Amino acid sequence: MYSFCIFAGTTEGRLLTEYLKGQDARVTGCVATEYGEALLSEGDGLTVLAGRLSEEEMKALFLREKFDLVIDATHPYASAVTENIRSACNACGTEYLRVQRDPSELPPETVTVPDTKAAAAFLAQTEGNILLTTGSKELSAFAAVPGFADRVFARVLPMADSLAACENAGLKPSRIIAMQGPFSEEMNLQLLRWCKVSWLVTKDGGQAGGFPEKAAAAKKHGAKLLVIGRPKEEAGTCDMASCLALLKDRFGFAPRTRITVAGIGPGSRDAMTPQVQKAIADADGLIGAR
Repeated sequence: MYSFCIFAGTTEGRLLTEYLKGQDARVTGCVATEYGEALLSEGDGLTVLAGRLSEEEMKALFLREKFDLVIDATHPYASAVTENIRSACNACGTEYLRVQRDPSELPPETVTVPDTKAAAAFLAQTEGNILLTTGSKELSAFAAVPGFADRVFARVLPMADSLAACENAGLKPSRIIAMQGPFSEEMNLQLLRWCKVSWLVTKDGGQAGGFPEKAAAAKKHGAKLLVIGRPKEEAGTCDMASCLALLKDRFGFAPRTRITVAGIGPGSRDAMTPQVQKAIADADGLIGAR
């Protein structure tokens, strides 16, 4: 029986663990948070490990389990984690595969900066309300923006550590939007209007991260888009389709029929989540109302 380790705190990671569940394989799914753990269900050969692992802890795991393949499906911006996984695999002689989601096509008027520090420095020269959708881990970097307490709103996950990060950064409770995605274009638009946002700050999370919905909402509202660029990836990355092809050709795993049941209310496309829209677009066939 083959053995795999998947660093699975993303849509791609969850899809890969679901793909391998029930196959002739043992799968260890590693996630950093309780939120990530809640999105995976153990069973059918899947074991879930929750908590951030150091490089040394990764080495111990790889040597103990002797995985046939470690798949790094972490977020495109989790460069430190990716480097630790890669280094641990090299040290243990374990095969490593990096799965990367496709970058987005940025609107021509987009302002791009290399990192969070540069984003904060740029915003210091602007006026108007700011909506941060970059997560809670780097909120403190924006605290130096003039008028931070009165200009900035932050959309974060509704978790204790996220709220603590907001408090530590100095955000007022009225400026904290604790919500779990996915977010449709319409939901993003209403939030931009409610906060009277002039600048929407985001990372390029690709289709899976809801970037197209953010960009479209910003354009409709008239907000400017500030995008923190992706870290440079080393050679050896592949997309999701190439990873699935490798698993099929090398290990003999066959894709299983996937059925998505979606309730979309009155059927309005604007009311559909990004996941429902993507499921419809990718489906080989549809049953139900058009």
